[in-house]
Parts: sequence; structure tokens; C-alpha cells
Amino acid sequence: MKTQIFLNLPVRDLNRSVAFFTQLGFSFNPKYTDEKATCLIIGKNINAMLLVEEFYSTFTNKQICNTDTTSEVLIAISVETREQVDEIITKAVKAGETEYMETKDYGWMYQRTFLDIDGHHWEIFFADESQIPN
Repeated sequence: MKTQIFLNLPVRDLNRSVAFFTQLGFSFNPKYTDEKATCLIIGKNINAMLLVEEFYSTFTNKQICNTDTTSEVLIAISVETREQVDEIITKAVKAGETEYMETKDYGWMYQRTFLDIDGHHWEIFFADESQIPN
């Protein structure tokens, strides 16, 4: 097996989370999917395991954070164009979520943010590294 990244995120309602991310255009790996979890495919070798909270709790002795009041992680995903950033945010809003932070445009990097239905912080960005100021 090649090296892969599997982020693990607790979710309250797996079916609702699957429906939300499907509306954003993501797909899932059925090999890692059952009634307790699913594998959200983010990119080549990059995945997010969406685990029902009760199942997630079996992997840690710590309390699951309350995403209404606490930031647990910032998940940043690069895309190939500024338009793709806007498309994903538009889909998130259409699926019932709101844009979380103001759009940030640094010239060489363009970034927008949403919180998913479980309060996880997702940053979608486009960066043109050739334009990074010296």
C-alpha cells in the first residue's frame, strides 16, 4: 500500500454527511465504508474518514471537541483554479451551510472557507506559487 493520508473526523449523522459532501462533488471509497464510517476521497492518496461519533470514540480516550465553541482542525484543500474555489463554496452554501470567513485574496493565493454540518473547518484555496512575492 502506498503512503496515504486519512484524516479522521467525527460526525453526528453519517448519511447526512455523505449527502452533504456528495453535493459538493466528492466521492467515497466503498472499501472503507459501512454504517459506522465512510472514506471521503479528497485527492490522490488523501482521504477523510467520516466516523460516527460513537465509533470515533473507540479510537481515543479524549472527549470529542464541541465544534460550536472549539476549533479542532483546519482542513485546507488546494484546487486548480480560483473558479473551482468559488464552485465548491457555492455548492456548500446551496447544501445548507454558510461561508465561515471572509474571502482572502493575496494575489498569488485565493482562499474561501466553510464549516461542514458537523462544524469542521474547511479551507478551499488556489495558489500560484510562481507569483509568491520574494
